Amino acid sequence: MKDEQFFVISGPCVAESKEMLHDIAASLKESCDKLGIKLIFKASYKKANRTSINSFTGAGDEKALGWLASVREKFGLPVITDVHSTAEAHIAASYVDYLQIPAFLARQTELLVAAGETGLPVNIKKAQFMAPEDMAKAAEKVASTGNNNILLTERGTSFGYHNLVVDFRSLIIMKQFGYPVVYDATHSVQQPSVGDQSGGTPEFIPALARAAAAVGINGMFFETHPEPAKALSDAATQLELSKAEDFLKDILRIVSVSEK
Repeated sequence: MKDEQFFVISGPCVAESKEMLHDIAASLKESCDKLGIKLIFKASYKKANRTSINSFTGAGDEKALGWLASVREKFGLPVITDVHSTAEAHIAASYVDYLQIPAFLARQTELLVAAGETGLPVNIKKAQFMAPEDMAKAAEKVASTGNNNILLTERGTSFGYHNLVVDFRSLIIMKQFGYPVVYDATHSVQQPSVGDQSGGTPEFIPALARAAAAVGINGMFFETHPEPAKALSDAATQLELSKAEDFLKDILRIVSVSEK
């Protein structure tokens, strides 16, 4: 993808119900339309890397993909979802507009190539164990298919046990590869594998997002839910939906200055 106007990738962590997806999409669309921001609606149709075997993984693949397609049809929004295997990449491509490679799978050559072969834009999330320089090689795997519609997303790097840290130099380094760079504001404050679910420090979301905007990014990624504490996935890090518009206003003020 070429550089474009600042955009947002946002939605709930996982598709819990069609009604919930529509409620969140309606709210985000209203806010983004008001602020003049392009919105890419995000939700995982399944979760393949949960901490515990007892965690919610999805409502059913075909059902959840159908819900995502309904968001596109009803609200006219482009939709993105995670894929975890070559088969999933080709199946999901029929329902959504973008494919996302989860951070844990950012080195999986067959998956990256399969995503590229769909012709859809591919968002590669930098693995917690990867240096930003390594993302050039991940992008090359997608680009080898002739598909150069690639986004690179920073989501924090492993720092000791059960913690992540964001090295903002990574945003500058990844920009050198010629693809849009996105900052993931909510996963970057995650505390992986704390108990049966990942924990987090959501109080740091606004400050770190402002820092990323000041460094210079093309897009902001954040997960949001009407009641984060009741979310079936990533309850500790999703931004409360009612706070999303003010959060975006705050980021836009900094983006408008950093672009000058």
